[in-house]
Amino acid sequence: MIETVRRSVSESLALKRAFFALNEERIAALARIVCHALEGGHKLLIYGNGGSAADAQHIAAEMVGRFRRERRALAATALTTDTSILTSLANDYGFDQVFVRQVRALGRAGDVAMAISTSGNSPNVLLATSAARELGLITVGLTGSDGGKLGGLVDHHFNVPHNSTARVQEVHIMIGHLLCELVDQHLKGS
Repeated sequence: MIETVRRSVSESLALKRAFFALNEERIAALARIVCHALEGGHKLLIYGNGGSAADAQHIAAEMVGRFRRERRALAATALTTDTSILTSLANDYGFDQVFVRQVRALGRAGDVAMAISTSGNSPNVLLATSAARELGLITVGLTGSDGGKLGGLVDHHFNVPHNSTARVQEVHIMIGHLLCELVDQHLKGS
């Protein structure tokens, strides 16, 4: 068991070092885009399935509440949290429609849509992201492996080139935490 712990930690740290060394400027640029949108009265819509749904909720909670410092509440929502909406849409329209219907209902030009998909190929995530682009939202994709179809749909693509879902998700949540920290720093006086 100790060897598994050491191997997993080592693999995670090496992947994070490599990813963030290549993407630190892009993450800072994305944070500026998110800050600009939030300062302009826009909102952040975040969605994904499974562990990515949990990451969406986690990031939204940090934005609405706070991350490290007190600041005003920020308009962010995870499209993964309302069980009545999710189950009614899945029942009435099919599971591939659970996010796209919410994006069409809530999204406005200038908002930011953050799609999280380790495969980059989840049909419900792809449909929602296509709708977000059509509506004029700024689109962000967090993916793994080769980025799948999502990589080609978004304005800002952050691909973690690894085949382990766990390792990819560990980088995704760090991206989310960095965005929250950078937004906190920028909006400290707001």
